[in-house]
Amino acid sequence: MSYIKYGISPDFVERVKLKMKNPLVKDRVGAVLDGVTKSDLQDRVKVKRLLGKVAAVLGEKLTSQQEENLIQFVLAQKIDPKNTFHLLKLWGMFR
Repeated sequence: MSYIKYGISPDFVERVKLKMKNPLVKDRVGAVLDGVTKSDLQDRVKVKRLLGKVAAVLGEKLTSQQEENLIQFVLAQKIDPKNTFHLLKLWGMFR
């Protein structure tokens, strides 16, 4: 679980995974992330904005430290949402 080395709590991840099982929440998060590009996910300001929107949809209040940890994690993964391998890798990380 490589997210742990970024200071992301397994309890937090499990809570978010549980919330994402709700189809309504999943659709709302999907709508926030619709059209996001690789360059968006390498831009700290855009990642912070997306994180805020997703946290609001999930009803999660993030501390500034949690926010920074999550931003660092996303930037470090160099995610390309159009690359199936990247998405499978992320899925495997959080299943």
